[in-house]
Amino acid sequence: MLPETDILPLIPQRAPFVMIDTLTACDEQGASTEFTVKPGNLFVQDNQLREPALVENIAQTAAARMGYICRTENKPVPVGFIGAVQNLVVKALPVTGEVLHTTILIKNQVFNATVISGEIKTGNKTLATCEMKIFTS
Repeated sequence: MLPETDILPLIPQRAPFVMIDTLTACDEQGASTEFTVKPGNLFVQDNQLREPALVENIAQTAAARMGYICRTENKPVPVGFIGAVQNLVVKALPVTGEVLHTTILIKNQVFNATVISGEIKTGNKTLATCEMKIFTS
């Protein structure tokens, strides 16, 4: 049941590329996760989490959603990959110690292709948004 803190069974990524800590919400329309930026993170530079980690955080939120749904249906968790990132806007980079709250919404899903919109916030401040096309196999 949610929140789900044992995140590794839900996603294909492994350390040091895990960019989510907890799945906080999940349904057919979307999902939400939390992630605390730690000083030893591979993508932390000058105390800031860099842009590639933000994109990966959104993608892993989508992966955790799919993994959670598959697990509840006793199906294998699929492997996914990013097919396209559109309209990426990074307004600010988070610093170590900040907690990211990421939400994805499913815009369209056809067969193994899913289009999502993603938003990362810390507190009430939006850090990044984008649309992403994800394929699963």
